[in-house]
Order: sequence, then C-alpha cells, then structure tokens
Amino acid sequence: TLAQLNVFDFIVTVALGSTLASAVLTKSVAWVEGAVALAVLAMLQLVAAWLATRMNLVRRGLTSAPTLLVRDGVILHDALRSQRLTPQGLRQALRSSGVGGLELVAAAVLETNGKISVITTAQAGTGDVLIDAEHPEQTRQQ
Repeated sequence: TLAQLNVFDFIVTVALGSTLASAVLTKSVAWVEGAVALAVLAMLQLVAAWLATRMNLVRRGLTSAPTLLVRDGVILHDALRSQRLTPQGLRQALRSSGVGGLELVAAAVLETNGKISVITTAQAGTGDVLIDAEHPEQTRQQ
C-alpha cells in the first residue's frame, strides 16, 4: 500500500501516524488537541487533493509525471539516470512482467506510484496511453 502512495500522501500519512501516536502516548497532549490536529491534517489533505484536480500548478507541486524508460526496445539511459534507476533494476522489472527481450518492449514507464508499467509490442496499439510519459508538460496543462 505504501508503495502506491505519492510523496505528498506518504508525508501526510506519516504525519497522521505521528500525531495519533503523540495523542495516545503523551500525557501532556489532550485527546481533544490530538483530535483537532488529526482533523486539520485530514482537511489539509482533502483541500490539497481538491486543488490538485483543478489547478495545474498545485498538481505539478504535489505529484510527479510518469517517465518513459524504454521506447521501441531502446533503453533511455538519460531517463534512468534522472530517476536514479539502474539498467539492472529495469531489466528485473521487465522480467517480472514476463518479457524475455528488449525487442519485445514497446514501452516501459515509471509510473507516479513508483511501479514500472511494461507494454509489449503485441499490446502497443496506437500508443496513445503513453502521451503523458512522452510529453508530461503537455498533459499537465490539460
């Protein structure tokens, strides 16, 4: 579950856990104070999510864009470096997806949740699902 959170959601989750622990375990923090702190954090999360769905600037600040790692069987080494991934890690993800060779990969995308999606040449279709990974700046403006 944690692997599927974006960075902002992860931070809010940790903050909620820390606040709850403080309210439960610390005698100097009243239950009401802890409840108010939890409510404020939850409200901030809701407001941030609402704004992110409506404002590009907020969405860019809170979420990342998918990154294309392989295109038509060619590893994009600059993308690997920018995402701090190794070719070995990429090959492991390809193997885990059941791919036996790079020539079979139409695209591999590092998604915003940290998982690598693999589209084989047999599944590629028109490739229109890759638009936000190939040109993230265009999709973020929509």
